[in-house]
Amino acid sequence: MIAKIRTYISEVFLELKKATWPWDPKESGFAKYKELNDSTIVVFVAMLLLGAFVAFFDFSLRWAFEALAH
Repeated sequence: MIAKIRTYISEVFLELKKATWPWDPKESGFAKYKELNDSTIVVFVAMLLLGAFVAFFDFSLRWAFEALAH
């Protein structure tokens, strides 16, 4: 059982070494996390746009159904 756990952990570390991380290890400060910050901003803007899109159609359809109901 212990051997299987050690094998699993060693394989996990091996796979993590193959991964590309969203920061540049040669940089320092905020420049190190430029890709991570840029990706976060893209996701945040996309969430805002999607929220605005859904809210627009929610209010538009509610107004249209209320107008048809009266």
